Amino acid sequence: MERFGFIGGRLLQAIPVVLGVTIVSFFILRLIPGDPVLVMLGTHYTPQRAAQLRANLGLDKAVWEQYYLFMRHLVQGNLGDSVYYRIPVGHLVWQRLPVTLWLAAYSTVIAIVISVPLATLSALRRNRVADQATRTIFLLAFAMPPFWIGLVLILVFSLHWHLLPISGYGSNVPDHLYNLFLPSLTIALGFAAILIRTLRNSILNVLDADYLDTARAKGLSQFRILRRHVLRNALLSGVTVIGVNLSYLIGSTVVIENVFALPGLGQLLASSIFTRDLSVVQGITLVFGLGVVATNLLTDVTYAALDPRVSYD
Repeated sequence: MERFGFIGGRLLQAIPVVLGVTIVSFFILRLIPGDPVLVMLGTHYTPQRAAQLRANLGLDKAVWEQYYLFMRHLVQGNLGDSVYYRIPVGHLVWQRLPVTLWLAAYSTVIAIVISVPLATLSALRRNRVADQATRTIFLLAFAMPPFWIGLVLILVFSLHWHLLPISGYGSNVPDHLYNLFLPSLTIALGFAAILIRTLRNSILNVLDADYLDTARAKGLSQFRILRRHVLRNALLSGVTVIGVNLSYLIGSTVVIENVFALPGLGQLLASSIFTRDLSVVQGITLVFGLGVVATNLLTDVTYAALDPRVSYD
């Protein structure tokens, strides 16, 4: 019951956050120069058609009244219709969402696979060659723009070695894993730099703990101590880092999806900004905001479940 009460309280706290996301995204988009009516009509533009279309879309009303209509439709589960694609935004987002989820999840898994062994090696070889090399390489990876890393990987693995595709998503799970490996690796390299630094510091703190001397006195092997006592306690910080840095993953997916021509929410968001498709931009922004809120909640619950010293109060 304590856990369900905690989740309920966090969900209530998320309501003003989501409301703030809708307010910021709605009013900032109205400051962007350009007219969506011009995009829709194109060469068929006439003042009469433009006035009629603005009235149909509600663009002739005051901004606050437009926001009220947007929120009323949102409560009903309606994100509006796309000006450019001429279909409901909810349907459009639902079509593109799996690609972005695959990319974010795949990137997280690759980052964890890279980070845990390298952070462990770096901590056990503190201030030695392996430690310095790992920290330097991933510091450079974190400092480089993700799109530049993606272009370099395309040149090496796709154009030079012909091992991986430049773009595409695939139609089944093996195809997804194959086609999304390169863009996921691009995101994972920057994310792994954060994880390695955090895990290395956590492992170093655990290695100095007194209970490890007790474990050694009991005759436990070094591998068992490392697995059961060191990594188990040090990985708790990694859970928090993954949750906190979800915004990094989301920002990276927007860029990387455009670099690798992936049909996800990131590519849709970028193209909708250029075409002034306000309903689509608002819908995707809201989905990303809900994703961050949900991940933060899941992070708190997971951390409390893994560490009995943490309560739900």
